[in-house]
Amino acid sequence: MEIRKVGVVGCGLMGSGITQVVAQAGLPVVVREVNDQLLDKGLGIIEKSLSKFVEKGKLSADDKKAVLGRIQRTTAVSDLKDCDLVIEAITENPKIKKELFAELDKLCPKHTILASNTSSISITEMAAATQRPERFLGLHFMNPVPLMKLVEVIRTIQTDGQVFEDGVQFVEKVGKVPVRTSDRVGFIVNRLLIPYLLDCIRALEAGFGSITDIDKSIHLALNHPMGPFVLLDFVGLDTTLYIAEIMFDEYREQRFAPPPLLRRLVAAGWYGRKTGRGFYDYSDPKNPKPMQLQLS
Repeated sequence: MEIRKVGVVGCGLMGSGITQVVAQAGLPVVVREVNDQLLDKGLGIIEKSLSKFVEKGKLSADDKKAVLGRIQRTTAVSDLKDCDLVIEAITENPKIKKELFAELDKLCPKHTILASNTSSISITEMAAATQRPERFLGLHFMNPVPLMKLVEVIRTIQTDGQVFEDGVQFVEKVGKVPVRTSDRVGFIVNRLLIPYLLDCIRALEAGFGSITDIDKSIHLALNHPMGPFVLLDFVGLDTTLYIAEIMFDEYREQRFAPPPLLRRLVAAGWYGRKTGRGFYDYSDPKNPKPMQLQLS
């Protein structure tokens, strides 16, 4: 099936990014948020991102205008009724997601594919809230969406084979690189990334090195673009804890168990960049300094 019109539910960091790349690929996209204030904020993120592409010569001013012209904003779920594909990018709350998909299932025509951008919640569980589990899949974009090339295309035991391939082709159409995976908690990326990040926190707790020493070791010796603590602060310590808890509940393996230090930082409200403190202090965003953490 050719996907000609796309709906995106949620215009936060991920939803706005998905909306942008779909519109940049030449497809009309309807983006829905619960109120105009959140829509204004999300579309502001898109406008700023596109402006950076113009400044770098990767996009013309006319192209930017055309991209924005392909985006329809709305606060009504009913405006998604004629989309061929609807991608959910709302808060990581299974109850709220299932309620949304149950509503979309009743609203959208039978051919519409429903997809979730979740990083951790069972795709099968969300599909069960609909009468079309065979037309349900996961499309997990990476953050920041306009820059990151990878998208995990996730198939459940119920997903129709052609629908799965339609999802893969859609990802390619919007200029991303698809990887095929199945509905297991963490999929590919977080299944490998989360234990690595948690182990770096354990190494810090055990005194193997300081925050900056461990970051430099990974960045320079393994040629990673950033060290684990810089990455943790970027992702969000609250988000990392949430995903780790879900993965530990699923697999019951020690490597997925959140370290005590991570729990303490989240309890203190130190989530990383978004709160100004995490493993680093972002009082001066251009020159973050490692926190002096009490580890014993």
